[in-house]
Parts: sequence; C-alpha cells; structure tokens
Amino acid sequence: MTQHIIVTLIGLFLITAFTNILATLKSILLAKKIMNPVYFLVFADAIIFATVVGKVANSEGMHFAAAYALGKTLGVFVGGKIEEQLGLGILEVDIFLNNKNKMVEIAEKLREEGYTVNNFLARGSNGHRRYKIEVVIRRKEFKILEDIMEQCGVTDPTLKIKNLNKVEGKITVTRVKTV
Repeated sequence: MTQHIIVTLIGLFLITAFTNILATLKSILLAKKIMNPVYFLVFADAIIFATVVGKVANSEGMHFAAAYALGKTLGVFVGGKIEEQLGLGILEVDIFLNNKNKMVEIAEKLREEGYTVNNFLARGSNGHRRYKIEVVIRRKEFKILEDIMEQCGVTDPTLKIKNLNKVEGKITVTRVKTV
C-alpha cells in the first residue's frame, strides 16, 4: 500500500466521520423540530456524501469501504456525544417520593431556582400515599434537578421523564436564578 493510498484512506475516514456527525445532528434536530440548522446540514452532507461515495465506488479493494464504514461509526459516536453536551430539548420530570417533607423541600428549592413546579398527593402501588413533584426543565439543566435532590438527601427516587416538543403559557422551562 502506497503512502498516497494511506493518506487517502485517512482522509476518507475523517471526512466520513465528519459527515456522519452532521447526519446524526441533523436527525436529532429533526426529531426535536429545530429546523433552521437542518437545511445547512443536509446541503453540506449531500455534497460531501456524493464526493465520498464516488471515491469509494471507483476504488479497488475493501480498504476504502472499511475506511468509509469506520468513519460512519465514529461519526455516530461523536455526533451523539456532541448532542449529549448540547442537551437539546425540554423534559417534564415527575418525581415520586414517600416523604412529604422531602417533597416540599425539593419543590421549594426548584421554585427558588425559578422553575415552575407542581406538587401533588398521589397514590402509588396498592393505594399507598406518595407525593409527586412535576417540573418542566430544559434537558441541559437536568443536572440542576439532580443536584437539588442530592442536597435534600434524596437518592434514587422514582422518576418519570417525558420529552416535550413545546411548552406554552406561564410555565418557566429554564433556570431564572443566575449562578
């Protein structure tokens, strides 16, 4: 294998990884209905994809196909990590507790942070008394919720987490209090 082919394979691998990062982010943005960046991502991905596929299709040997496949795999992995860091989306989190005082403490701390919080008396399995906290929060701020629960001495609570597409009205979905 010549040095030129090795450099071409490395380039193919890196370009394919990059385009798959774009494609992964595009899929995530589409699922969350964040459309404006999607148009740019699709355009860039299409141009690069057409060029890369032509190179792979016209090459001899499996090493070009392997570099392409490995690049796609790395791209999905890196794209997922980037999305994880961006924390796009809104969550509705229901926290179920047995202790009323802990429920009140967590709800008040969330309100102090600026979140809209509802709390309820609920009935769990076998009709036993449970307390429910309902909060709508940006996904990237979920760690704040975890920290508040930890501060209140609540570990491993029952959580019900739902992804929301949109919130309207008087619900505050982001932290009002500055750090």
